[in-house]
Amino acid sequence: MENFRKVSTSEEESPLPFPELPPGVVEMKVKEGSKIRNLMGFALTHMEHKGSRQIVFSGCGRAVTKTITCVEIMKRKLGGLHQITKVRYQTLREVWESAEPGSTPHHLTVHKNVPSICILLSRDPLDPNQMGYQPPEPAESLAAAGEVPGCSAQGLKR
Repeated sequence: MENFRKVSTSEEESPLPFPELPPGVVEMKVKEGSKIRNLMGFALTHMEHKGSRQIVFSGCGRAVTKTITCVEIMKRKLGGLHQITKVRYQTLREVWESAEPGSTPHHLTVHKNVPSICILLSRDPLDPNQMGYQPPEPAESLAAAGEVPGCSAQGLKR
């Protein structure tokens, strides 16, 4: 691949793995270069001020860890959120072009299967028998988390 350069990368669209979602649920598509501060500002606004009952975070490849971080921040900020996590593979399509000077350009298309995660957070109770369900954390543990040194309510405002 040393004689090729990447021209484009695209995700193949796939439906969310939560079939019972009401229309209009906010989906936060977390990318590798997304800023957590921006994602959290938008998500918290929808959950706190616009009255959304549910929100979905999704990310694939290198964005999986950032997706989980966003979800954990939401759970600590809002509290009382039910969670369902689904892990799957998603196909990425990469197009590569020959980089040799003076030659006719050749294109190569590569399909990669990368790990992907979708996490549904809900203020309303969810089915506890569903695979990947996590109940809300007790209020005592959320209060204790706020007293941990280095964890402040100002953590997002840097």
